[in-house]
Amino acid sequence: MTNPLAKVWFTPTRGGSNWLWLSFLVVIVDQATKALVISTVKLQDSIALLPILDIVYLENTGAAFSILAQASGWQRWFFIGLAIVVSLALMIWLRRIRSDQTILAIGLALVLGGALGNVIDRVMHGYVVDFIYFNWRSWDFPAFNIADTAISIGAACLLIDAFLESGHRPEQRPTGGTPETPTK
Repeated sequence: MTNPLAKVWFTPTRGGSNWLWLSFLVVIVDQATKALVISTVKLQDSIALLPILDIVYLENTGAAFSILAQASGWQRWFFIGLAIVVSLALMIWLRRIRSDQTILAIGLALVLGGALGNVIDRVMHGYVVDFIYFNWRSWDFPAFNIADTAISIGAACLLIDAFLESGHRPEQRPTGGTPETPTK
């Protein structure tokens, strides 16, 4: 007789599922910081923390760097649907990886947490709250949030993992016969 709990889709020991706590942490920190900004900073106001860092409250209805922010409203539902599909794909990927693929698991968990943090904003508000703003003299970087940071760090982990894994693949032998023998 099989254990009915053995069929649980996500378990702490299945693939990278034990890293889901990191996704949850990203969502909690992201939503808490956004709530703090909403409650303490007026829309489009700025608080200087360092000469190069401000806290500013912005409402982004678009994607990264406010792409599609001026669209008629369809982008909200598009980005919600996209984030849900990507989140499901990331959870499946997390479940299927080897448990020793730590960098990959961390990357997937960070991207998942960031995607969920931003989709919560889109569902609740119709926009994503951005508040971290780097600038130096005439140069500035578009405002972002904790979820965006997690997505960026997660993407870097995915690239690092891909680079490291490419060195571990076994050599491919030519198909259709025996390996070539060296000639004298």
